[in-house]
Amino acid sequence: MQQLIGRIEEQKSLKNLLQSPEAELVAITGRRRVGKTFLVTQCYQAQIVFDLVGIQDGALNVQLQNFADQFSAYSQSEHPISTPHSWAEAFKILRIFLQKRLSSTEKKVVFFDELPWLATQKSSFLQAFGYFWNSWASRQNLIIVICGSAASWMIQRVVNDTGGLHNRITKRLHLEPFTLSETEAYLKTRHHSFSRYQITELYMAMGGIPHYLKELNSAYSIVQNIDRICFAKQGLLSDEFNRLYFSLFTHAERHIQVVRTLASKKQGMTRSELAQQAKLEANGGLTKVLNDLIQSGFVAEYYPFDKKKKEKIYRVCDEYSLFYLQFVEQNRFQGGNIWQHLSQTAGYKTWTGYAFENICLKHIERIKQAMSIAGIYSRAASFYKKSTNTEQGLQIDLVLERNDHTINLFEVKFYNQVFTLSKEYADHLRQVMGRFQELTATKKHVAWVLISTFGLVENMHSRGLVSQALSLDDLF
Repeated sequence: MQQLIGRIEEQKSLKNLLQSPEAELVAITGRRRVGKTFLVTQCYQAQIVFDLVGIQDGALNVQLQNFADQFSAYSQSEHPISTPHSWAEAFKILRIFLQKRLSSTEKKVVFFDELPWLATQKSSFLQAFGYFWNSWASRQNLIIVICGSAASWMIQRVVNDTGGLHNRITKRLHLEPFTLSETEAYLKTRHHSFSRYQITELYMAMGGIPHYLKELNSAYSIVQNIDRICFAKQGLLSDEFNRLYFSLFTHAERHIQVVRTLASKKQGMTRSELAQQAKLEANGGLTKVLNDLIQSGFVAEYYPFDKKKKEKIYRVCDEYSLFYLQFVEQNRFQGGNIWQHLSQTAGYKTWTGYAFENICLKHIERIKQAMSIAGIYSRAASFYKKSTNTEQGLQIDLVLERNDHTINLFEVKFYNQVFTLSKEYADHLRQVMGRFQELTATKKHVAWVLISTFGLVENMHSRGLVSQALSLDDLF
């Protein structure tokens, strides 16, 4: 039996609801394939009395037929029910079924998975569901769990609903991809023995998505696995990119266009730069697309260090999307050992630098623990100064402003051995620090922190310049 890895706080929250004296309506969001269904079924396997999964692009009659089939399976009726004519009728049937199975002592669970696929336009699902909850379910010893991969849809149409479900959600959970540590634990349960360097290489290509990681074969190296999963004709991730976005967003072409544009610039873009590059109007439509992508975990927004600046920096943070656009799209189905060849190119080195920076940004809490500053309030930001005709620009992807009168600038290096700081590189870091101090006019103490895969060789160039050196182990 597959083991539930991580999700400690989420498990605790769901288990605690079993002791609640009131009915609970739980909304769980998280990107596709992240493990929402597995979490719910593992936590509530003994309490689920009915569940229903939406069918992607399914017409109303198809969804209702699916309901009838599920109901017949749960009711174990020798005479399956006929397909309801509407969701109002379906929820009436469900209520009568549940009334006979609810207990005053033990909570029961009803689970609606992929709700956005159930609540199609003109289906009246949400109205019928809202009435079902308000008129009956909210007074029962019952937990109703609703899940959806389209996080923005869930937030707009359910969490922030102004109709029958307004303020009805009693618990909201958002499931993130696995961290590096959780990825390592997951791979161990599947009897893989990859090193942390190899796990990081893998993470940079497909992120911490359990469904993707499940495809690994321990008989192959990481390079061979990436070749097989991402580049081979039958590989799960060889054509996942378009499927992924079209399964989550209506008119996904705009979302893909924004992701493609942002992925073309390593440092990320401001909203105005994005609109110009993607040839999109900088209006509410672009705002909605960006919000969709942020809420679904594909794009991250970073506030600039200078609080006076209004525009945030947007960058793609989904590992698989970046990897697909950089390597897979142009090289699919080209025969064996494609990744073995591509991983020796200059493009690979550039990509690993960017991808490793993204991983560090996602593991900022781990970094703060390793620096022994977890208890000090700090604000992570990026620093971006556009170049002009007379002045050179400056970009620092991670700046940590601390409450103890200190600012840390981070240099991130993905390297296949212990990193040695040369005189030239040390001079470059001093110049960047000096430029940062000049541009910000800060009076705080400014210090470099180096994050590299295997740490730093301390030498005459690093002393007095790099205040702390962290390795890959600190991210785990």
